Amino acid sequence: MARNRQFLRFFCVLTTVFALSIALGVRPGIAHGDSDEDGGRFCSRTAWLAFAACGNEVRDDSLVADAICVNISDKEDRKECIREAKRTRKEELESCIEQRNARLEVCEAIGEERYDPDFDPESFEVSFNNNNPYLPLTIGNSWTYEGGSEKIVVEVMGETKLIEGVMCIVVRDQVWDEDKLVEDTNDWEAQAKNGDVWYCGEEVKDYETFEGDEPPLPELVAIDGSFKAGRNGDKAGILFPMSPEVGQVYRQEFSLGNAEDVAEVLTTTFACDGKSEFDEFVPDTLKNFCQGACEGGDCVVTKEWSPLEPGVFEWKYFAPGVGMFLEANPDTRDTVELVGCTVSELCKSL
Repeated sequence: MARNRQFLRFFCVLTTVFALSIALGVRPGIAHGDSDEDGGRFCSRTAWLAFAACGNEVRDDSLVADAICVNISDKEDRKECIREAKRTRKEELESCIEQRNARLEVCEAIGEERYDPDFDPESFEVSFNNNNPYLPLTIGNSWTYEGGSEKIVVEVMGETKLIEGVMCIVVRDQVWDEDKLVEDTNDWEAQAKNGDVWYCGEEVKDYETFEGDEPPLPELVAIDGSFKAGRNGDKAGILFPMSPEVGQVYRQEFSLGNAEDVAEVLTTTFACDGKSEFDEFVPDTLKNFCQGACEGGDCVVTKEWSPLEPGVFEWKYFAPGVGMFLEANPDTRDTVELVGCTVSELCKSL
């Protein structure tokens, strides 16, 4: 009887994923091969195939979870393990649907063309002297941010990395939570000759410090989000354009199921004068700086989000000659604000 129940659970997982895929439009027989038959809807097709892959991943994870439960000796603990595995499977399937819908919304914003950007080394600088004013990559530039219990330090390092023939500079991004290192990331960014800053990849290292360890050294627990243009189909994106235009939507990175950030330019004329909806989220501690940095009415606010986290987005505020000085979540009202920098005389007022 127990064996029959195990088989039934296995069968239900497979049936649920298959039925979900059919019901939502993942048609058997077109999962591979050229997609020209779909009438050029390459972006939507990508979203549907990623959705099918997500369902398969849920299936695999669910089977592993059931296998773990089988090896729990205590009957009640085993039952709870199975119930938890079932809850997780349901939540993850729902997440697959939400991610699919979010990807399709991106397609509506950017169009159905294939995402195959022109990443030609001849189009990029090798000296990093032609700085984008909203994201200056001069070696030694640094920014310090604080939000909640976290402190974030971003620094342009004197190191480069060659990616697909493009010379990228290393930007180190470290995050501390209550003085404990929780993230140490190397971002690889490139300066196009037209001034656009491209995002070529990142090496993510997430850490956790555990009680009882002596000495209490941070332990590497994840590398999720790491990607590199040219590896496993990953592609670079534009981190910040030289000449942003209101309504412009662009991919910042493209590593399916791993890193899919997208940005939209909301305004290019923010003046921090109390006359815009964006003023509402500027903390009192940052208002003097904001007014000085944006007095020319040329600050930029973008909306950034990822289909991997549907419904979650931030507004990011950029000042010319400084870079990002504020990140705000309009839903939660959480903010991350600039508290120090080396890129401008304006930094002295922080």
